[in-house]
Amino acid sequence: MKRTRTLLTAATALALGFAFTAEAFAQDVTWNVSVWGKRRAFTEHLEKLNELLAQKTDGKFKLNIAYGEALSKSRENLDGISIGAFEMAQICASYHEDKNPTLTVLELPFLGVPDLKTQIEVDEALYHHPAVQKDLARWNAKLLMSSPMPQYNFVGKGDAPKKVEDFSGMRVRALGGIGKAMETIGAVPTTVTAAETFQAIDSGTVRSASFAPHAHLSFKTYEASNWWTTNLNPGTVNCPVVINIDAYNALPDDYKQALDSSVKESLDHYLAEYDKVYDQWYKTLDEMKIEQVTFDKDELTAFKHKAGEPLWQAWVEEMNAKGIPGQELLDLVQSKLN
Repeated sequence: MKRTRTLLTAATALALGFAFTAEAFAQDVTWNVSVWGKRRAFTEHLEKLNELLAQKTDGKFKLNIAYGEALSKSRENLDGISIGAFEMAQICASYHEDKNPTLTVLELPFLGVPDLKTQIEVDEALYHHPAVQKDLARWNAKLLMSSPMPQYNFVGKGDAPKKVEDFSGMRVRALGGIGKAMETIGAVPTTVTAAETFQAIDSGTVRSASFAPHAHLSFKTYEASNWWTTNLNPGTVNCPVVINIDAYNALPDDYKQALDSSVKESLDHYLAEYDKVYDQWYKTLDEMKIEQVTFDKDELTAFKHKAGEPLWQAWVEEMNAKGIPGQELLDLVQSKLN
């Protein structure tokens, strides 16, 4: 109840703020940004965005980036955006698939995204599709920019898998399309929050967990593990930055321009920071003497045909049943990749 009152109070305050003129906002604007964890490569585009906004508005437009779920739990960020509890947030599609079904096309397994730069291009194409914008508008949310994530891979404890079939019966921390893909080879996907993953591996609740390298580093999963898959690449999650539509519309035009024009440079900075992450990750694997498991190409191709394409078709059928142009969205993603 206390949490609900807090969110409603914030929403009321924001609504009252919209009654003022654009000129009033031009004096000083601070947006609250809800993220989780600590500052890391995954949030560096937000930090760069804040820096650029300050430069372009003489310090009048600022972001208060609240880490550690200080404003909201990670799975509730879209709800917070919808009522105006804060103006900006990172979300992940797989945290609430029913609330943003159009975004989940980007979490289908084995799409074959080669690098983060390409992921940004694919994300931006999808984010501009009318069906996707309509989907997010239900939550009063406007898609601002991507948080491109590398392909996930697994760290684990115990005997390292030598073949894909060795995951059969293994309890794994895997969300969204990755979890569904792992089910096809007999793994047992288990929902564990990022913050709980180290303890889950250490205690044996799960034997392995899938993350992008930055998250393995951030949550120190490698300290509870002794092996890492270098090329399983079952997929990734999609975690865009969204903003409250009313908050955006209330900005003076020059502040909107400052925000929109800063996205590309913020993402370029993000990519540069991720290069550092990869360097740190492989150095850590060597230092910790983590066994690096590389699967045979033919095995991975068979895995893709078994776990990828049937799930793509099932996703299309599910979206069509909801009145969402599933095939059109999947074709858009594949056309950008091809």
